[in-house]
Amino acid sequence: MEKLKNKVAYITGGSQGIGLGVARALLDQGMRIAISGRSQEKLDQAVETLGASEDVLLAWPSDVRNMADEENMIQKIEEKWGRLDVLVANAGVGAYGSIVDLTTDQWNQAIDTNLTGVFHSVKASVSAIRKSKGYIITIASLAGTNFFAGGSAYNASKFGLVGFTQAVMLDLRQDDVKVSTIMPGSVATHFNNNTPDESDNWKIQPEDVGKLVTDLLTMHPRTLPSKVEVRPSKPPKK
Repeated sequence: MEKLKNKVAYITGGSQGIGLGVARALLDQGMRIAISGRSQEKLDQAVETLGASEDVLLAWPSDVRNMADEENMIQKIEEKWGRLDVLVANAGVGAYGSIVDLTTDQWNQAIDTNLTGVFHSVKASVSAIRKSKGYIITIASLAGTNFFAGGSAYNASKFGLVGFTQAVMLDLRQDDVKVSTIMPGSVATHFNNNTPDESDNWKIQPEDVGKLVTDLLTMHPRTLPSKVEVRPSKPPKK
């Protein structure tokens, strides 16, 4: 799509799952893509899977829980391409269990990655995004508005992420920067130690979220879907 050609996007958690699906979708639109993750091995596998040249793909390890890592990532992107147009803050973890059994480490992991990690990514990139009058997209979850038993840590992180993103949207509208949060339901990924197989065909696929991201990026400038809920069209068979 001509509107997106040669623009630059950064995708956190881009080595697998939703992040990889988004990376593939944006590369298909002619964009230049930077992906990050904590595992160099998974990043190398993602580069091989995407099959793109170094001219349009940068893969570098970064832990979103560390502000310095994210600042370094943005610096590398600007050194390579001179700009940043889109941030897709996708990195996230699951942490589930009754409050009776939930550990402090599980709580901290969820909040530090799913909420504080997104703050780090947005804060590190906001200057570059304001210059390009670009777009910030966070990947939240339907768990950001729907609480469930055993979800206190995960719900807290995603409820917080939805609220954070909507407030940032209001902060940056005056700068001609768009901000949206995508809230998927069940997605067929390896998230939370799931192994996708044919039984997951009813779920949203990573490429579906990638298509949704491209739809947001190509929407008319006057229109801003600031919060997008997306779920499988049919429930799983019992």
